[in-house]
Amino acid sequence: MNQVKIQIPSIIENIRIVESFIDNSREKFQIEDDIYGNIMVAVTESVNNAIRHGNKFDKDKNVYLSLFVEPNQLRFEVEDEGNGFDPESLSDPTAPENLENPGGRGIFLMRNLCDDVSFSNDGRTVSLTFNIANA
Repeated sequence: MNQVKIQIPSIIENIRIVESFIDNSREKFQIEDDIYGNIMVAVTESVNNAIRHGNKFDKDKNVYLSLFVEPNQLRFEVEDEGNGFDPESLSDPTAPENLENPGGRGIFLMRNLCDDVSFSNDGRTVSLTFNIANA
């Protein structure tokens, strides 16, 4: 298994670093175009949530991004240094009363773009899994 890790301060502009990390990983591990877009949206959304909701924009707190490459899957882990949350307590963004809310769709998006999404560490760590033909 190949593994790559980066650590970034919780500054929203650092999303660019995450995008470069994904682009470099795409080249290094020959990630297919059909899942590249899903990876880019899901992982950047997850890091954005870690910066915004987990670490509350505290530049002294970091977000840790790891990529684990296995024969049939790619797994990204995003971890923040916040207080955590209960992912099951989130409201359904597709419910009629929530349709016009400006936010609240990030985890919904992740769950629809990834083959598996799981939370651990009291919600401070999210694991995003993408099945691939071969890596």
